Amino acid sequence: MMKIFISLISLFSLGFCFQHKNDLREPSIYKSDTLQYPEEHHFKNPRQLTFGGDNAEAYFSFDGKYVIFQRTDPKNGIMCDQIWMGKIPEKADEPFTPKLVSTGKGRTTCSYFYPDGKHILYASTHLASNDCPPVPDKEKMKRYIWPVYESFDIFKGDTNGNIIQQLTHTKGYDAEATVSPKGDKIIFTSMRNGDLDLYTMDLDGKNIKQITNTLGYDGGAWFSPDGTKIVWRASRPKTKEEIEDYKNLLSQSLVAPTSMEVYVANADGSDAHQITFLDKANWAPNFTPDGKHIIFCSNHEYARGFPFNMYITDINGQGLEKISRDKGFDAFPMFSRDGKKILFSSNRNNGGGHDTNVFIADWVE
Repeated sequence: MMKIFISLISLFSLGFCFQHKNDLREPSIYKSDTLQYPEEHHFKNPRQLTFGGDNAEAYFSFDGKYVIFQRTDPKNGIMCDQIWMGKIPEKADEPFTPKLVSTGKGRTTCSYFYPDGKHILYASTHLASNDCPPVPDKEKMKRYIWPVYESFDIFKGDTNGNIIQQLTHTKGYDAEATVSPKGDKIIFTSMRNGDLDLYTMDLDGKNIKQITNTLGYDGGAWFSPDGTKIVWRASRPKTKEEIEDYKNLLSQSLVAPTSMEVYVANADGSDAHQITFLDKANWAPNFTPDGKHIIFCSNHEYARGFPFNMYITDINGQGLEKISRDKGFDAFPMFSRDGKKILFSSNRNNGGGHDTNVFIADWVE
């Protein structure tokens, strides 16, 4: 779920519900700005996969042939997040025509493929209600807040929209799940202990283990390519006032995600340590295919809190390099297993509007 940071720049509310396939096809006429900025030397042959609405958290299947993502588009009656998947085009004239693979009920988020390519993982609120859950009142809160819905549980589904198995059953928020490249473990965020911590479990939901236990929000975790390490985003309230604020919000199933840093640890949670010290919001981290570098999203350069751009650092937080240059939002990067492609979500090429779309590009070292 809360890998989604886009509402922070007061442009978006990523939530995806019903839509016809044709709505996601590339239009013949579309007002554009740019697919690629001159300074983006690591991108080659970029292609926009979605057009219109807010599309994000797009991730490769294990074989690199498909992408799964979440989408919202209130203009077309898509009021809260649902999960879509589609085959990545191999030719320039081949369209991208994704299909709905979640239930169309409640709100869903944080999707991921199982290694077999025939099953998917995502969180959903549909057991509590078929309707979209309420969002926080921004005017009342006076700041940007994420809801951590207690009704979120993690499910295994097939690629035809059927639920196969409910993987989490404990009361409280369970979401933000990804699968180890080794194909043996799932890592996810849960509030079952009263705080937002990381847990691992087997692919069938068994053998759940808590692997973080420091006060603060731990989420959006990924395994390294060899499955031996993890990277994630975390908040660490320290002062009395920060701790009281964090606990007060959490008691209302809310969290303020405006101060986060990137952490790395062994896959069992040992040797956890902070690798960014940039202040503001540093999040959506992921490993590069060599396992020696981290790509992440940050707004640390900008006093007003945006744009968000993507950066790469080594696994120790050294050698920071700016990768993307959009003036609004670039985030949710994922590399294909062979390192030849990168997926990300961006405000670019939206005709000056507020849409967020999914892009794919060749990766150039």
